[in-house]
Amino acid sequence: MNSAFDLLIGAFALMLVIEGLLPFFSPRLWRALFERATRLSDSQLRFIGLSSMLAGLATLYVFWN
Repeated sequence: MNSAFDLLIGAFALMLVIEGLLPFFSPRLWRALFERATRLSDSQLRFIGLSSMLAGLATLYVFWN
């Protein structure tokens, strides 16, 4: 049986794989998106982070319940 730590490491590894897809397949698009992100205000970045966390929690809730 997997421990919670094993699941956490697996989730982190999967996140790294997914995060690496765009720069691998389209570095020009990734660079443009990254440059646009650096011009966002702190509140805009916080909203994006909050939205991402809530989407992740909702996904976990739907698939683990």
